[in-house]
Amino acid sequence: MNGYLGESDFTMVEEGFTARDLLENLLVELCQTSDQGTYFMADLGDIVKKHLRFLKALPRVTTYFPVKCNSSGGVVRLLAELGAGFACASKAEIAQVRSIGVPADKIFYCNPCKQVAHIKYAASHGVQLMTFDNEVELSKVARSHPHARMLLGIAADFSPSACPSVKFGATLTYCRHLLEKAKEQAVEVVGISFHLGSHCLDPQAFSQSVAEAQLAFEMGTELGYQMHILDIGGGFPGPEDTRARFEEIAAAINSALDLYFPEGCGVEVVARPGRYYVTSAFTFAASVTAKEEVPPGQPGSEGRWDAQLYDANALLPCDRSISPVQKPCPDHPSYSSSLRGPPGHAEDRIADGLELPELQVGDWLIFEDMGAYTITTSSLLGGCPQPQITYAMSRVAWEAVQLFQGKPPQAEEDRESLCTPLSCGWEIAETLCVPPVFTPTGII
Repeated sequence: MNGYLGESDFTMVEEGFTARDLLENLLVELCQTSDQGTYFMADLGDIVKKHLRFLKALPRVTTYFPVKCNSSGGVVRLLAELGAGFACASKAEIAQVRSIGVPADKIFYCNPCKQVAHIKYAASHGVQLMTFDNEVELSKVARSHPHARMLLGIAADFSPSACPSVKFGATLTYCRHLLEKAKEQAVEVVGISFHLGSHCLDPQAFSQSVAEAQLAFEMGTELGYQMHILDIGGGFPGPEDTRARFEEIAAAINSALDLYFPEGCGVEVVARPGRYYVTSAFTFAASVTAKEEVPPGQPGSEGRWDAQLYDANALLPCDRSISPVQKPCPDHPSYSSSLRGPPGHAEDRIADGLELPELQVGDWLIFEDMGAYTITTSSLLGGCPQPQITYAMSRVAWEAVQLFQGKPPQAEEDRESLCTPLSCGWEIAETLCVPPVFTPTGII
């Protein structure tokens, strides 16, 4: 084992239950003695499953997890244990992964807009792999980090992103100019990078981006660079119900790699899956702290309730599955309901038009698929404490981690004292082959 994650870092559970089951049991236990109004339940076994699935679907691709997607300690330690690298966007993220012993050569400083102080910090801690897509970034790195190994980021905008943002990346027509400028400043360019953005579900977008990356590779080679790294970025879907689409994307990527970067060509392929790893692993609970019936006569007031949730507004994407912990009685009506975060926040709207039973103060709502971009700082929560995160992993998943590192599984007689009679529902289906370390069976 690498020693990043140990059995004391999570609750060992047996098979048969889901993360929601564990969270509901936790609420029953803790809510009598704790005034905490929000909780996360993290199924680390789900992340193990996703990692093994990724290795099977894309055997040539090495993963670098974007820390900004989920910086919780259990996630970072588990992925380090599994041998993943880390894509960091700031000095703080580099410091976090270095603090647990992740070597500098497993860190990719991939922020397209880097602060000079952060570039110098990366240089002083041996982090060399970085990206650039314009002359300003190139000049900053040339002055502050002479030993950097740079990837030229190219534009990849072939399908709409579910979370639109400012697009980064140089056009192909601008790439040669940037490569020539890098040569003038003695900057080592070692490859090409692209990133398709959140929830890019068009497999052909990946294929086209790989094709354009190959053209940029040729430009670099013509200028004398030793181009040997291709970063295909992120954009891989995370919810479990998108597994078929992920496999379509993986098939398209494999075909494109075979065509433009065939095995044996000397090019290392890396990716930055974030939502893919953690979305479905986290389930969130928030308690109702206030309620209000919309007065009659207001538009849409008939049968409508507003509920306020404890410290939840900065955490809850509005497209998640939401349901109460308490099972609604079939005889009780449902109401068109709105959910709000704590007052005093500029954006406290969580969801509108939900059909929910009448909720009472103290009731709990469960939000599923909550692992991506939901772990935030207390400053973003208006000074409120971070939600408590409880990590759990099934014995089968933990044994898979041990096998992945070449450690024999635990003897049967040693297991009983370690496991509670609950589980995060490890999926048993097909044989998964991840050579050469081991060939686990009955994992996915």
